[in-house]
Amino acid sequence: MRLQGKRILLGVTGSIAAYKAAHFTRLLVKEGAEVQIIMSTSALSFITPLTLATLSKKPVLVEFQNDGTGEWNNHVALGMWADLFVVAPLSANTLFKFAKGACDNLLTATYLSAKCPVMVAPAMDLDMYRHTAVKDNLQALRSYGNTILEAEEGELASGLHGEGRLMEPEHMVEHVLKHFQDLDMLAGKRFLVTAGPTYEAIDPVRFIGNHSSGKMGVAVAMEIAQKGGNVELVLGPGALEPSHANIQTHRVRSAEEMYEAAKEHHDEADCAVFAAAVADFAPLQPSDQKIKKDQAEMSIPLKRNRDIAGELGKVKRPGQVHVGFALETGEEEKNARSKLEKKNFDMIVLNSLRDEGAGFQHDTNKVTFFFKNGEKEQTGLLPKTKIAGLLVSHIRKLLAAVLLLLLCNPVSAQQLNFTVTINSDRANTQERDIFENMKAAFEQFLNGTNWIEDEFSPH
Repeated sequence: MRLQGKRILLGVTGSIAAYKAAHFTRLLVKEGAEVQIIMSTSALSFITPLTLATLSKKPVLVEFQNDGTGEWNNHVALGMWADLFVVAPLSANTLFKFAKGACDNLLTATYLSAKCPVMVAPAMDLDMYRHTAVKDNLQALRSYGNTILEAEEGELASGLHGEGRLMEPEHMVEHVLKHFQDLDMLAGKRFLVTAGPTYEAIDPVRFIGNHSSGKMGVAVAMEIAQKGGNVELVLGPGALEPSHANIQTHRVRSAEEMYEAAKEHHDEADCAVFAAAVADFAPLQPSDQKIKKDQAEMSIPLKRNRDIAGELGKVKRPGQVHVGFALETGEEEKNARSKLEKKNFDMIVLNSLRDEGAGFQHDTNKVTFFFKNGEKEQTGLLPKTKIAGLLVSHIRKLLAAVLLLLLCNPVSAQQLNFTVTINSDRANTQERDIFENMKAAFEQFLNGTNWIEDEFSPH
């Protein structure tokens, strides 16, 4: 039972797809999870509490109190009890309440009180699911650190065919299993992440800046935190307010402030991700008074700002991983690879500005990962949260490879033999994943090391 000992809070809202909550509950219990269910009042029209209570082996909660006994259903205690909070199905109405912080029933109050990770599985008709308001509310939940179990395609209650069907219970269980497998993936690891723009003052009112929203860097920080890593996030000006117990946010405005904050936390970091769009230049002498516009013309002498990633790359210690971002408009690959070497990066992420929906301000991005061994990997247009997931997966492999390099270098013996054995019949998904990462790390170590004579048998 792969979820033995895990406590899962299941929220059920008013949707025809609520009938799937019964099968989902049964699968969770079968995997060993302890399931406590909260229903919205509208969900009562679609499935009975008796059905869900029978399957979960716990009373289903609907109201703040039991009118017969006066017993209080403590939403704060419920939010602290759970290891994971899953809302499936999530209706458009409850989605709106979650996104806006409304708190008019036990389910919404528990959501706002939850200390644990939250997954939501929307279910609604095709046009509702595609509506801009719904997309905005789902994006708001993503920005809060919630995981969205995207609706699947199929026949809908209206008779239409398309996106909007609640994710099948078996698929939701796989996401739950993966969540717990990934939860401690980066436990004990410390990260420095820079994100957002910098604003360089011209006078107390005006500044030199750029269009960066910080969404990509914040998505990376959230992904690391959700995998168990501890993040020092150095964040430039903007509207984003990331919230996670594993993230410590340091607000800065100028490039110099960002450099000082990054420098302060760099030495203790196992990995530094330089995702900020730092202004290359700043006014040489900012005015302490607002500059009047009655001048016919004006020139502003500029000075070059510190290259934060470059400066810290010079003091990068053995075993530390550096990841950079590049935004180019010409000779993209050549310039990205040049920065990879020049700034002592282990990997660099090339952002696209040429594709619609990618780059600054968007919730989506299209990138190419470049590695020191000459390999590259290009993505399609994906949500920035998905890009962050791919990036963190690569970081995990880099950290494993660096660890092996420290353990194995220098090797003075004339021949190095090692054997790793795994019993595939007994290994669970997480153990298989660890083994694959070990194998990939050894391959990268061996392929990236200069040997006089080498022989590698991948079997």
